[in-house]
Amino acid sequence: MNGISKNGHIFATCSINKQIMNVKPVSDRIQPFNQLPHLPPPEEIIDKDVLLQWGYASRSLAELNKNLHRLPDPSILVNTISLQEAKSSSEIENIFTTNDELYIAISDTLKEEIASSATKEVLRYREALWAGYHSIRETQRITSNTVIEVYQKVKDTTLKLRTPQSRVVIRRSNSEFRSGEIIYTPPRGGEIVKSLIDNFLDYLGSQDSYPTDPLIKMAVSHYQFEAIHPFSDGNGRTGRILNLLYLVSQGLLALPVLYLSKYIIENKDDYYFRLGAVTQRGDWKSWILFMMNAVKFTASYTNNLIDDIVTQMEETLEYSKAKLKWYSKEVNETIFMQPYIKPALLNQVLNRTSRTTLTKYMSELTHLGILSPKKDGKEVFYVNNDLIRILEG
Repeated sequence: MNGISKNGHIFATCSINKQIMNVKPVSDRIQPFNQLPHLPPPEEIIDKDVLLQWGYASRSLAELNKNLHRLPDPSILVNTISLQEAKSSSEIENIFTTNDELYIAISDTLKEEIASSATKEVLRYREALWAGYHSIRETQRITSNTVIEVYQKVKDTTLKLRTPQSRVVIRRSNSEFRSGEIIYTPPRGGEIVKSLIDNFLDYLGSQDSYPTDPLIKMAVSHYQFEAIHPFSDGNGRTGRILNLLYLVSQGLLALPVLYLSKYIIENKDDYYFRLGAVTQRGDWKSWILFMMNAVKFTASYTNNLIDDIVTQMEETLEYSKAKLKWYSKEVNETIFMQPYIKPALLNQVLNRTSRTTLTKYMSELTHLGILSPKKDGKEVFYVNNDLIRILEG
């Protein structure tokens, strides 16, 4: 997040060398930003430049939504793209794990229980994403319960909005210059935070509030949520999940699989700088342009992933059926459900064959290069290298 000036101006944590001359004394930035304006934003935020980028982003998102139906089972993306989104979103908050540990953890609940704390945090993000998805499938909108549930899943807590006594501040991190310095103090006070959150939810739920386009409203509301900072921790991850849920609730996405955090983490400095510029200079335009570019880029990227996965699935199915009489479309879909699988998962679609037959089948898949075994202690996982190549390429 960002810092705040005496007049309620947020200062970015990025581009420190360029911005440091403008940074106010710490004493000016420890005051809660209780003057945060309610939504909607000023009506002049949309001009021809914003409309142009909005058009590109909308078209890319529509193509992605259409492309989702190319998959024989769209839930194939649950353990692939949503996992990458969870990993990248957590990295924005300096929570790091490896793909290998993640792939193992989602393949075995026992491995998940003993996974590192960072891996568990990433998996909770994915759990929160899908819990929120099921919630809005019922309500068709983001409610206070949706927000609370997502946050509680992300942080594995029963807490709700931060209390009036909570003294939440944002400190500078990952910098050699003034590390630990307070750079932003969110609004404080139970009634103030509640009023801002109620306004945030009313804005998302209204079909008439300016701007009426849901894609631009997503960008506007994301800034607002970050500025409110309604929870003691986990605000960034919760806010990024709400972005995807809102797009689903508005019918722009069938599933919350837009890999938006990829663009944010690759442009992390710009992300924080543009967030800060909204409050510092009222620069909504640069922020919205950033978010439209993020949607355009990640929708195109996710589209390419889907194309590559579908092509590889078709090629693997054709190749394997020619070599193995027992190989089927259902088996093929199973080995593309997630990068690492255990034999027991495959056995579910093989109608519970004997252990001897299952061992023979796994050996044949290994011999043909369709899967490759990977030991983790006493456990053996089977790796779909083609799927990993696509996801990490």
